[in-house]
Amino acid sequence: MENAHLVVFAPVDNTARVHAVVRRLGDAIALGLLADGEQLPSETDLAAYLGVSTVTLREALMALRQQGLIETRRGRGGGSFVRAPARPFDLDERLRPLSAEELRDLGDHYAAIAGAAARLAAARSLPDDVRRLRRSLDEMAAGARMCRLDGRLHLDIAAASQSVRLTREEIRLQAEIGPLVWAVHDLPDRRAAVDAEHAGIVDAIERADDAAARDVAESHVLNAVQRLIERRLEL
Repeated sequence: MENAHLVVFAPVDNTARVHAVVRRLGDAIALGLLADGEQLPSETDLAAYLGVSTVTLREALMALRQQGLIETRRGRGGGSFVRAPARPFDLDERLRPLSAEELRDLGDHYAAIAGAAARLAAARSLPDDVRRLRRSLDEMAAGARMCRLDGRLHLDIAAASQSVRLTREEIRLQAEIGPLVWAVHDLPDRRAAVDAEHAGIVDAIERADDAAARDVAESHVLNAVQRLIERRLEL
């Protein structure tokens, strides 16, 4: 399973699980993490990935069908298939239910995890790890989709930390706040700064500067969250 799908199919929160599944899969479809026409895993497998019952999953899939984001085909070769949305991911719509305090608290937690992962990656990464990070930077510079590459870069940093728990938490947090962060990264006033922050993290990891890697990774997350808070207060 590729990194983007690890995030999309990570277990959802315990509260309001049908809504959480609908939002998770709906965001992934709107952002292009799940491609138009892509077949979702079987109901049994998808429910297990998301940590929900098959009844909960079926309710969520029904809601997604009603929104025109999922098509279910019967018979041989059937299943649930992604349908590209009529309109793109709406950042403002996703921000409205969240308060500035909730965004700040979530950002503080994510910054701590991202910083710890980058610090350990600087101390423990291998040459192959750095090459993977550089490849993601090159693809970003070539104009590839930010949402998919940003997620991959941060998961690769977490993996380079050689901490299973940090990697799991990175996956969980990307699933929770990732769509918001990726959307704000693509805003015209953020893209250049984001590219510089990504390069700064990778540079620090490559030269084994663990303090710098932590500091840049933390500020990278907090800068994005601050922009989200500002946008939320404008609504």
